[in-house]
Amino acid sequence: MKTSKDRSSGQGRNDNVDSREFVTMTIAGQLLGIPVLQVQDVLGAQRIARIPMAPSWVAGALNLRGRIVTAIDMRRRLGLPRSEAMGSEMSIVIEHNAELYSLLVDEVGEVMVCRADDVGPNPPTLDPVWQEISKGIVQLDDRLLIILDVQKLFDLAHAAAAA
Repeated sequence: MKTSKDRSSGQGRNDNVDSREFVTMTIAGQLLGIPVLQVQDVLGAQRIARIPMAPSWVAGALNLRGRIVTAIDMRRRLGLPRSEAMGSEMSIVIEHNAELYSLLVDEVGEVMVCRADDVGPNPPTLDPVWQEISKGIVQLDDRLLIILDVQKLFDLAHAAAAA
């Protein structure tokens, strides 16, 4: 997979000055990225306890070194069907408003470095649900990287729960 660093012109520019690092993940075949500074931990499959009467997108809670972490089923949150490989999801743990959340994703990839000017606006043809949670996109050689906006992810989720 090529990153912006791989495509740099090598004309003496320090790409680290205007670069952004993203932890990549895959959900239903779509590549997403989350700023690396928002990621607290990456976990394999975890035992998740169900939370009665929680919204459908809340998979439950897990214990992470003595802290209770709310697990968010990203497929449900995005209106996608459940994975055939249920139980093998990976978790990206993030902190939002002083609480820990585990984003259940199909797969966690690598850290990708992109220049700030590689991040473009969402295309008008992007599904409206994906547009709601996206800060923008990065065009890679063979696919799009959608940059996840964590604040919008939780704003939309809370609005759906209140409705």
